[in-house]
Amino acid sequence: MTSHAYAATPERVVKEDSLFRKFGQWCRHDKRGATSLVVLLLIIAIAVFAPWVAPYSPTEQDYSKILLEPSMAHWLGTDDLGRDVLSRLIHGASKSVYAAFLAVGVALLIGVPVGLLAGFLGGWVDAGISRVIDTLLSFPAIVLAVAVTGAMGIGLTNAMVSVGIVFSPHLARLIRARTLVVREELYVDAARCFGAPVSRILIRHVTPNAIQPVIVQCTLLLAVALLAEASLSFLGLGVQPPDPSWGQMLARAYMNMEIAPEQMYAPGLAIMVTALTFNTLGESLRVALDPTMKGL
Repeated sequence: MTSHAYAATPERVVKEDSLFRKFGQWCRHDKRGATSLVVLLLIIAIAVFAPWVAPYSPTEQDYSKILLEPSMAHWLGTDDLGRDVLSRLIHGASKSVYAAFLAVGVALLIGVPVGLLAGFLGGWVDAGISRVIDTLLSFPAIVLAVAVTGAMGIGLTNAMVSVGIVFSPHLARLIRARTLVVREELYVDAARCFGAPVSRILIRHVTPNAIQPVIVQCTLLLAVALLAEASLSFLGLGVQPPDPSWGQMLARAYMNMEIAPEQMYAPGLAIMVTALTFNTLGESLRVALDPTMKGL
């Protein structure tokens, strides 16, 4: 038993060293991707540690400090209810980031298995699933999200589950197309010849080789999900007062745009920077994972 343990250790060390080396090379060669990753990790850290980072409670109202301009006490001023804008912005990060990852997670849970089955099994299964996907894609995304949210009930979780349902056909179609290519590979034929069950072939052979474009697409969908959460919260279908989110902050600032237009700057800039970070990271991953893009 001891010899087996020692025999496996060098392979594991080499593999881990190779992964770290590739990550270091990617960081050195893709400055934009590395910078976007650092910014994203910073945003996630702020979202996770919001209760300890924010200087004030995000829901505490002080009617003696309504619509104050930025100062040392309130770096971004206060809103129309006397709440600290910086504190609400920090706590809003946790809601907005959670919403984006929840929507994409739901899309993955629905879209990936459906797309794999459609592409691998083919025949009437593929035809039926493809017709359902085409039907869902024919609806405008935000209209379908609003309809599903209305049916499920108002609230952040329901809103983002509805957005994930809207996203799932895109991922299903993407992984279906990739699965149609992968299922014709020799290693898949060899697994069939050895009598491997369909579930094992899908998990061990097809999914790892078909998932790369889905990973890139998920990174890009995180930005779309963030904007969708902001839109639904702006319309009153997402985060409900007094809880803060960037979209809900924009909706509140819109009501006071004529007397305090600067209230829109902070949440709007936060949404823009986070969405741009997701898009930049997704583009970097696309170039890193697609060999045909290396020279571009």
